[in-house]
Amino acid sequence: MWLKNIQGLIEKIDSCIQDGNDESLSLRRLAQDFGYSEYHFSRKFREISGMTFRDYLRYRRLSFSLKRLRDTDEGILSIALDYGFSSHEAFSRAFREAYGVSPTEYRRHPVPVALRTIIRPFDCYLLENGGTSLQSTSSGVKTYFITIPAHKFLHIKNLQSIGYWDFWQKQSLIPGQDCETICGLLDSIQGKLDDVGGTAADSSSGQIMAFINDPAGRICSWGIPLAECYGVRLPADYQGEIPSQMLLTDVPEGEYLVFEHGPFDFETENQLVEQKIEKAMKEFDYASSGCRLDTTAGRVFYFYHDCSRFWKYVRPIKRL
Repeated sequence: MWLKNIQGLIEKIDSCIQDGNDESLSLRRLAQDFGYSEYHFSRKFREISGMTFRDYLRYRRLSFSLKRLRDTDEGILSIALDYGFSSHEAFSRAFREAYGVSPTEYRRHPVPVALRTIIRPFDCYLLENGGTSLQSTSSGVKTYFITIPAHKFLHIKNLQSIGYWDFWQKQSLIPGQDCETICGLLDSIQGKLDDVGGTAADSSSGQIMAFINDPAGRICSWGIPLAECYGVRLPADYQGEIPSQMLLTDVPEGEYLVFEHGPFDFETENQLVEQKIEKAMKEFDYASSGCRLDTTAGRVFYFYHDCSRFWKYVRPIKRL
């Protein structure tokens, strides 16, 4: 029950922070709202998030404030007060402790920093238990062609992982490449092409899985060496700093074939949707559509998994 409630709790916390509703953010009030004692609520929250509820609130407020500093010209004191800090000094001290720079320094030079958004504990796909019930879905798989303009792909990659869960298990063994750090860094970067909103509870907005055709990668089921990646697409003219543990790849304009399934319920439909989209990709007749899968080294295959919007594979193609 706790795991089912946690996403609703995180969304409520973010909504209250954005609305300035501090009364609803007290430990007593939230524990009451979700039917727990304060002791049990605090213990379970720390067990899942890795920090106290009080620390989580501070980091979330700082995450929101960082994006206001980055994206607006509002006064620093005004931003500080909006997010519950009593003074410019208190805000600056907390900001520096969290990100290693002062708010003023960050505004002048917004380098990537790891926002403490605690994505991993609330990532349903990492629970590895979705969609065991084969219920009917509301829509099928669409296929269509698109041309994607030239862009950059900022990412980390693993040559040997098999799937999302395995990818993050392997990355967690590499210093600075664990899920929380990487997602936090990517969340702080401005201008992500796939970002659909920014500072909601889903702070992973704009972040996607991908597969790069890499001669050193693991041979996939359809015979292509692929390296599994996680990152963000950025404009072709992106000039921002590159975190030291990440790679920035120029992706030229190209044609792609999209396999897309609409919104679905993760708990009951995930497995079925995966089966349907895998079947659609396996059975697609490339030749009759006048194209073939592009297996050129360096081509990128994008994968979007967002049950509130779609499940989508984007595969590079070449015209015959």
